[in-house]
Amino acid sequence: MEGHEGWDGYAPFYDWENARTLGRRDVPFWRTVARGARGPVLELGCGTGRMAVPLGRAGVDLVGVDRSEGMLARARRRVARARLRRRVRLIRGDIRHLPFPAATFATILAPYGVLQSLLRERDLAMTLASVHAALQRGGTFGMELVADLPAWKEYRKRISLRGWRGRPGGARLTLVETVRQDRARRLTIFDQEFIERRGRRRRTRRFALAFRTLSVPQMVRRLEKAGFAITAVLGDYRGGPWDPRADVWVILAKKPESSA
Repeated sequence: MEGHEGWDGYAPFYDWENARTLGRRDVPFWRTVARGARGPVLELGCGTGRMAVPLGRAGVDLVGVDRSEGMLARARRRVARARLRRRVRLIRGDIRHLPFPAATFATILAPYGVLQSLLRERDLAMTLASVHAALQRGGTFGMELVADLPAWKEYRKRISLRGWRGRPGGARLTLVETVRQDRARRLTIFDQEFIERRGRRRRTRRFALAFRTLSVPQMVRRLEKAGFAITAVLGDYRGGPWDPRADVWVILAKKPESSA
């Protein structure tokens, strides 16, 4: 299994599920970080543009990169509707090999577990090296980890969400979810089954999303090994301190001014 698998299938349902779980509560935090940048901003795993569009509306010059064409197609439509094509640029690419010259970006963001889709240690190391190269000296690298994935209890065929997509009377969606823990590989795997009903018609889409289990101390060590200096470890979107029980796991780091 590769971490990028499943995301094209997930693309039509990502915004619907996200609006019922995380919502927009992380957007003001990352908007503040991005607006503090003295230069262009790069978002890793920009997906459907959930973060890129509000940052663009806030005046941030942003490049979003994602491997999923299905996600990017939706992001492009969202950017076009918001008339942000001059502000927000979207690129299909691999975050392990960022296609930018050295020191291009003042800030690089990896919101909401993007780095945990890298399922092998070498993939994470390659990504951190690529980010380090693309970041300007003194620039900020901000990321969020999905909190405490090892504590997710395994379950099978549970109805997690129900609701309308669009206006009532349109499509009725049901998410049936199975969670598996591959403890030998330190992976948490979400088998998702979206059932869409329109009148008497029923359509089912199935795919799996895998995330690597990484704690905040483990990620801090990897960042420091890659040449970053940690500036903050946060447990909420208001700047509160982190502890292992926090609902939010955010790390902010800098590329030192003297960095090679």
